[in-house]
Amino acid sequence: MATGANIRTYFQGTWHEGDVAVMRAGDHGAWLGTTVFDGARMFEGVTPDLDLHLARINRSASALKIKPTVETGKMIEIVKEGLALYAPGTPVYIRPMYWAINGDESGIVPTQDATGFCICLEEIPLAPADASTTLTTTSFRRPVMADNVTNAKAGCLYPNNARMLAEARSKGFGNALVADAMGNVAETASANVFMVKDGELFTPIANGTFLAGITRARHMANFRADGYKVHEAVLTFADFHDADEVFLSGNMSKVTPVTRFDDTEYGIGPVTRHARALYWDWALSAKAAEPA
Repeated sequence: MATGANIRTYFQGTWHEGDVAVMRAGDHGAWLGTTVFDGARMFEGVTPDLDLHLARINRSASALKIKPTVETGKMIEIVKEGLALYAPGTPVYIRPMYWAINGDESGIVPTQDATGFCICLEEIPLAPADASTTLTTTSFRRPVMADNVTNAKAGCLYPNNARMLAEARSKGFGNALVADAMGNVAETASANVFMVKDGELFTPIANGTFLAGITRARHMANFRADGYKVHEAVLTFADFHDADEVFLSGNMSKVTPVTRFDDTEYGIGPVTRHARALYWDWALSAKAAEPA
């Protein structure tokens, strides 16, 4: 089921109208879940960090033993061609995908002879600046590299995220603040997380249990350029209860304020609002110029 509307699909060398079927029942990706994807955004006529998102899907494919077949520059050309089909100002979610087609004699290890590839464009509006969420804890944790492909944006990781979200929603919260294997905070079920204390920003240190996102890195760079202290650190749930502000960072919404973590309440504070302002200022400036 598609998330957005006004869908266009690039498959087998051309753009198609609508949500096109791309995977067969016998494909390795359908059978054993060897799929990777990435997500970028077009809004207000810009595509911030598009090149980084498209480069990352090739790294994700390699991590899952899938052969990437479209180099980043070519992928940028294809995406631009598809985006040109939309009316100016349309907010579009950009989702390239790879999947393995064949397996070896065991059926388990994907072979390198064929790779499925498509790009799905969907019209999805950005959330309003004041659209917030709430957090709770979950009994599920982020895996480690020894257990799963945490260095890839892989479809096989998302059933665990779904368990986290479903549990949080059953408790009346919008999202879950998730621990790593050591019991420290890693991220949420769907996005990276920042907390603010005494005007300084803190985010969990990238320790291989979660994907340290491109938008996360962009926020860190923007704040540091603006003179803020930004720390990657080992953070506990107690640290988040003691925080002045908390916000989520991800490609879909860029900045999502958090107003509550269990019984701790926060306002939508000045640093959270500034995160959004800094991102938009950067994205609409020449600093975010699209790759040639």
